[in-house]
Amino acid sequence: MKPLRTESPSEQHAALDRYDSAQLVAAFVDDQRRAADAVYAARDALAAAVDAALPRIAAGGRLLYAGAGTSGRLGVLDSVELLPTFSWPRERALALLAGGDRAMFEAVEGAEDDRDQGAADLRALAPTANDVLLAIAASGSTPYALGALDAARAAGALTIGLANNPGAPLAAAAEIGVVLDTGPEVISGSTRLKAGTAQKIALNTFSSSLMVRLHKTYGNLMVDLRATNAKLRRRALAITVRAAGTDEAAARQALDACGWRVKVALVMLRAGVDAATAEQRLDAAQGSVDAALARRGAGG
Repeated sequence: MKPLRTESPSEQHAALDRYDSAQLVAAFVDDQRRAADAVYAARDALAAAVDAALPRIAAGGRLLYAGAGTSGRLGVLDSVELLPTFSWPRERALALLAGGDRAMFEAVEGAEDDRDQGAADLRALAPTANDVLLAIAASGSTPYALGALDAARAAGALTIGLANNPGAPLAAAAEIGVVLDTGPEVISGSTRLKAGTAQKIALNTFSSSLMVRLHKTYGNLMVDLRATNAKLRRRALAITVRAAGTDEAAARQALDACGWRVKVALVMLRAGVDAATAEQRLDAAQGSVDAALARRGAGG
């Protein structure tokens, strides 16, 4: 049986075990560059995925992720980072990992081979037509991910399949297939290498693009972050100073008055309104800072 491209031996590094450290590092780093190229080649599919997901998420849908091993862990990582980065509600970014929470830290043998369990885990989330599933598998044939995709499609949710092999069943079965054709790995079959890197880039690109379309930034500034620690409070302060064109004292006063919500502080400072009015303007503008500022004289 012809091996998958991701499982095929690399013809460039047959003597890998005889490389010295400098040669090893050069080989791995050089190969990783191809991950970005693979994502760039799939940019049209990713853009289509963002456009298809946007109205569903804007209507209250959730981002759902499903995968096994490295692919599943990358889905977990993308889901949990949306809260501190964009204040995206945790309950609206849920990740399924074959083998459950324990599989985040150790291999759970055989979990990825259970298609029925993937479907059952997805159904347990009570998917709706406004939800969006990202099913992720380097091989593109992982039964757990395919089962989750089956259940999501049955519920009418949008399905996006990310795979690293052309012709992958996961990409073919999804409404939008994103093929990240990374080819053979330096270490044959170790898809935690550039296949995983490409998946991380693709997930970053998809979720960040979606959040920008949902008005989670002002220009390229991260104005909807959750300032939950000292580092993020410093970042929130710096962003407010920059975006509002004010000094640190005024920015801090506005942030204190609105519970350290950068968007609200920004509208307060730029429009000269109080926190309640700024929040009302943002709500009326679906969270867009530009649109909220344009409402000067309309509603306060």
